[in-house]
Amino acid sequence: MDNQTTEKEKDPMGRAIFDYHTYGKAAKLRVLSSMFYEDEIPVHTLFRTFEEMPILEKEAIELCRGKVLDVGAGSGCHSKVLMERGLEVVAIDISRLSVEVMKERGIDARAINFFDERFTDKFDTILLAMNGIGIVGKVESLPDFFRSAKRLLAPGGQILFDSSDIKYIFMDDDGSMQIDLAGGYYGEVDYRMRYKDTTGEPFDWLYIDFETLAFYAEEHGFKCEKCMDGEHYDYLARIVQAVPRTENDKTTLQRSKEAFTK
Repeated sequence: MDNQTTEKEKDPMGRAIFDYHTYGKAAKLRVLSSMFYEDEIPVHTLFRTFEEMPILEKEAIELCRGKVLDVGAGSGCHSKVLMERGLEVVAIDISRLSVEVMKERGIDARAINFFDERFTDKFDTILLAMNGIGIVGKVESLPDFFRSAKRLLAPGGQILFDSSDIKYIFMDDDGSMQIDLAGGYYGEVDYRMRYKDTTGEPFDWLYIDFETLAFYAEEHGFKCEKCMDGEHYDYLARIVQAVPRTENDKTTLQRSKEAFTK
């Protein structure tokens, strides 16, 4: 069995991207979760042009500058647009099939995990489009995300990504919330993808509200700003490294953390 066949057997999204790129069509890419009904990602949308992108993605593209790291790049649709605008782009994805497709599309693509400490290049912009912050999986893993960001950001660099506050899923008609406060953070979702006869391994995916994001960003030496609200509980955020804190700042932050976690 060759390496390509092996990759296809364990990578539903990569296989879907590979098929659409190679044959101009693909079967249904199904999304499974214990929290939701089965959903589907139309594979052709993974190859969208700038004009076909939602408003938050367009704004993120406009804000990109310098050398850009496109994280979880998939087919490379955002990388292509940025390259056409004259920016230097490196696209990374854990799917080797997706990376193969991106290379064929003329993109500097690498099969690298964002959290891999051996990856030490420096970038002016880190882009995580399509709720790319989801790769964090769980709120408790945000410190790992910010450590990786510090490793990869050039001085004065920025992180851009969109996410959603999915509390609306738990909202009753009267506006009250049905959330188990004793459980984990409500934006932590389990997913599994299926394409043809290939079913991938389950993985955790994070949707995070802006206030929680801003709190953790500040705790780890970053400043977070909301660039734009979307049409349905989604938003675009920009994160930059903050000015180093004084001892008084650290004391205030520790008190805020204690109040936040009570």
